Amino acid sequence: MNESGFRTAIASTAAVLIIGSPVPAQASPGAAGHLQQAAASDWPTYHRDNARTGDATDLAPLGTLGTAWQSTLDGAVYGQPLVVGGQILAATENNTVYALDPATGATRWSAHIGEPARRSELPCGNIDPLGITSTMVYDQATSRVYALAELTGGQHVLVGVNAGTGAVEVRTPLEPPKGDVLAHQQRAALTLFDGRVYVPYGGLAGDCANYIGSVASVTTAGTDPISYAVPTTREAGIWAPGGGVVDGQRLLYSVGNGESTMTYDDSDSVLALSPALQRVDLFAPDTWADDNAQDLDLGSSSPTLLGDHVIAVGKRGTGYVLNHDKLGGIGGQLAQADICQSFGGSATSGDTAYLPCTDGPAAVRVDAAGTPTVVWRAAVSANGSPTVGGGAVWVADWNTGDLYALAPADGTVRSQINLGTLPHFASPTLSGDHAYVGTMTGVVAVSGA
Repeated sequence: MNESGFRTAIASTAAVLIIGSPVPAQASPGAAGHLQQAAASDWPTYHRDNARTGDATDLAPLGTLGTAWQSTLDGAVYGQPLVVGGQILAATENNTVYALDPATGATRWSAHIGEPARRSELPCGNIDPLGITSTMVYDQATSRVYALAELTGGQHVLVGVNAGTGAVEVRTPLEPPKGDVLAHQQRAALTLFDGRVYVPYGGLAGDCANYIGSVASVTTAGTDPISYAVPTTREAGIWAPGGGVVDGQRLLYSVGNGESTMTYDDSDSVLALSPALQRVDLFAPDTWADDNAQDLDLGSSSPTLLGDHVIAVGKRGTGYVLNHDKLGGIGGQLAQADICQSFGGSATSGDTAYLPCTDGPAAVRVDAAGTPTVVWRAAVSANGSPTVGGGAVWVADWNTGDLYALAPADGTVRSQINLGTLPHFASPTLSGDHAYVGTMTGVVAVSGA
């Protein structure tokens, strides 16, 4: 399954939330259109780094939250905004990439990639229009931000946009390798690793037609395409918002349910892929057949790296602890425990993982033997994907539009503010004394960090 039943139809508006004062002006773009060297407070990819820690160690201490200013973009912002070189980078479902001035929210530049796909031309789905849904990734070596746009007719195009000028410098088709192109949606975050961009694919809400979970990749110049497809007859989408999690020289992906309940087909799993997109390791629960039959797979939440372990939690609610050097195959977990039904991307800080749960985040620790312990469950049912910084765990509730700052010690609420309507799996970006959240109604600036 992709995310059917967990997202609602959206309007063609967008927002980015900002908490605190502007990013320092000295990090502004250079005269030649190249951004200066990345600052420690930059957030160039989903949850800040390739391990997807979501940990902003230099975020200012939490204060009283309050709205500072608002602006509007041309479409909904589903992916996490990025912070690079003194500007905020955001992409919309109308296929426009923006650079925003953090002091005023004004647009510094915008690049429209092309007409987005419409619901009427797709076999199912619930985003209309459907444009750039995943979190982009910034490449310091080329000063480009990369985005995957879905265009009218169901085309999938990877673009590399100069982050200093907005010029589209790379544009290349990047389709899923198997199945019906129209049936695929690109929801999971892009990953930049060793000069290549990795793009995962899943299906549309409704799990219709013939889609097959896959990862496609090209170099940052848009050349040398390679791909991997899950060896299933249908489904097994790779769609969890965090995308590929880099563990050494491997990329870890969580995979949704496949069609088979008789012969194992690599679905309902955590896959380890090499940079060349060869499968090198795998974990699947020994309940995989029942998971596939009941849509209770691991594909709803990205893998979590915590020390020497990988934590995998999905729709069934069982948390599996894996040895990150050897994932264990079918039923090869080190330990397991009931944790929560999980959708989204996690964050980690020190020895603690903060997992996204449908009824509020959970703080989890794992001992040397691999045994997981739930340290706390949040006092509020915020269902977004958490990040950490400024002495708080930040999590949004996309049912109510509230953003919460929770105490890391016990999950109690330290502060909160309502942001309006949020997309599913919304996750705060943290930088300096700011937080940024893609929303559905405009660009909201909030002071108080």
